Amino acid sequence: MSLHTSPLPKQATAERAPISRPAVLFGPMNQPVSDWRGLRIWLVGASSGIGAELARQALQAGARVALSARRGDVLQEVAAAHKNAFIAPLDVLSHTAWRDQHARIVEAFGGIDLLVFCAAKYRPERSWEVQEDEAEHTIRTNLASVYSALGAALPDMLARGSGGIALVASVAGYVGLPGATVYGPGKAALINLAEILYSDLRPRGLNVYLINPGFVKTDLTDKNAFPMPAIQTPQQAASAIWRGIAEGRFEIHFPLRFTTWLKILRLLPFRLRFLLFQRFLLN
Repeated sequence: MSLHTSPLPKQATAERAPISRPAVLFGPMNQPVSDWRGLRIWLVGASSGIGAELARQALQAGARVALSARRGDVLQEVAAAHKNAFIAPLDVLSHTAWRDQHARIVEAFGGIDLLVFCAAKYRPERSWEVQEDEAEHTIRTNLASVYSALGAALPDMLARGSGGIALVASVAGYVGLPGATVYGPGKAALINLAEILYSDLRPRGLNVYLINPGFVKTDLTDKNAFPMPAIQTPQQAASAIWRGIAEGRFEIHFPLRFTTWLKILRLLPFRLRFLLFQRFLLN
């Protein structure tokens, strides 16, 4: 199923959602999406890879999309002069930039219904290869800047009692994988944060999505010198993400033939897990 056959929800223009919604045992954990047309999306990290393809598919489906990344010229190329695109260049490490761009987008769109945080920095490294300045920059980009995003977008969503936050983490956050010495812990923290946000925000009418992709062919994964099983294209990844949001899922992970095995791996005792790493990943 692609985005084009599974449109986005109308929560953007819907009336205020009720507060203190009870937890549900069965059914979607978030409000399913039935129509993407007119939905106001702020997509951070939209200049390349998964983020760029998410923007393209959402625009094609009729959503209004604010595209953010550092390079405005690249964002213009992604938007391809689409009438529903709004270019909002942003350095995710700047608190002021978050507030300023949020104000610009709200002025242009009248509000934000879905914030998708897809910005990321990565380089494969073993523990003895870590450079502390690079490590700090990676953690600030992948994790700390999310709090700037929340500070900018959440007050308005909470006041309306509607909206959504989607965090793109990674299956690298499931277990401590060799080579993901800085990237993995940051993504593990994002998984933890998404769980906290869901507990806090869903009862107040907001949707929260945790996105854990497997390997996707991007500039980031091009740095890997090892085989990447079940690697997908950005188009496949974006379609899986929008499909999961349309279905109201909390965790959206893909491809299942790869992510399911990692979920099983993290249930194993540490001793067995480390033996498997030694046997299959470190030789």
